Amino acid sequence: MKRFTFKAKDKNGRLVIGEVEATSESHAAKLVRSKGLLVLSIKQSFESPFAFIRKFKDRITSSDVATFTRQFATMVAAGLPITESLLILKSQSKGSMGKVVSQILADVEGGESMSKAFMKHPTVFSPTYIALVKSGEIGGVLDTVLVRLADDLEKQQEFKGKVKGALIYPEIIVTGMVIVAVIMMIFVVPKLTSLYSEFNADLPMPTRILMGISDAVIKFWPITLGSLIFGVYAFKAYGKTIEGRRKLDSLIFKIPIVGELQKQVLLAELTRTLSLMVGSGVSILEGLNITSGVLGNSIMADALKDTSKQVEKGFPISYSFAKHPDVFPFILSQMIAVGEETGKMEEVLSKVSRVFEVESDQKVKALTAAVEPIIMVILGLGVGFLVIAIILPIYNLTSQF
Repeated sequence: MKRFTFKAKDKNGRLVIGEVEATSESHAAKLVRSKGLLVLSIKQSFESPFAFIRKFKDRITSSDVATFTRQFATMVAAGLPITESLLILKSQSKGSMGKVVSQILADVEGGESMSKAFMKHPTVFSPTYIALVKSGEIGGVLDTVLVRLADDLEKQQEFKGKVKGALIYPEIIVTGMVIVAVIMMIFVVPKLTSLYSEFNADLPMPTRILMGISDAVIKFWPITLGSLIFGVYAFKAYGKTIEGRRKLDSLIFKIPIVGELQKQVLLAELTRTLSLMVGSGVSILEGLNITSGVLGNSIMADALKDTSKQVEKGFPISYSFAKHPDVFPFILSQMIAVGEETGKMEEVLSKVSRVFEVESDQKVKALTAAVEPIIMVILGLGVGFLVIAIILPIYNLTSQF
């Protein structure tokens, strides 16, 4: 969203100056006119270089959305009108979330449906969220859908918290290793190598490698930094292409332990979302289409899109999932077949989602258990290389006397 500064006149002819957030200049003008103002001028306002700090502080997180949904669901379920509930939440919400709630309230009071009001904020509310709200409006069970949606968002937060919490220790160790290595390259190694050069010693290969790395970090740091930035930019640009994203997503699945964990997390999210949508009155076909658009892995998203096409052609859901055994495990198609036969698709999907969550927890524990010894081995090899590179020349010098 871009920020625009406008000058306008109200109905009484008074000058009004303000700011509005919109995707384009025409969109901004439309928003200003919707307030009953006559636009005189409008232009994009350019923010200071430090504006990203304010944006970072005011960003809307998934936790904010989960809290808003829980409070909104509680009020609506208690019998409060939607506009009154939004008015209360507007006064309670702070920062960017308060602005979003204020805009939703204005749209609803203007006669728009809840789903359309949410649809104007795609960066805050996912397509799944909007589809569920729309199904609740159509079926007249918005209170029930909001409660289920709040439960689901809180489960997602809890699960993500477990995964992040389990990976904190490895991240701290790796960060510490990088910092120590940089300090060694900048401050320690140059002093030692200068000592060796004074004696005109014949340096062994490990020492020459270490000196080369140190020189690249100190003497040629602009080239090193530029190469690093270019490499990161090229990698991100490649990852944004269709082919690049598919190859990277496929590579992630092949990484030992990490790939299986990623797959289990995605399967848990997929089945939990489908269960919620089916239980809220969304058709399984629409649920498949929406879910395929919000999955974070292109390999699984493509398989889900093909599954949706097969279902649209009239094939059973379980058969459509079974056509992709490399992406969807056998237990998923088997459980879906049970759901089709018994007519309890929502309950079956909920249970299989729980299975994937449990397996994900086990994979997280296995990952943390495996990361610690791997880090220690890498750390030992690094320390051993440094010791050999630094001590070996000293040994060669002393042996000459």
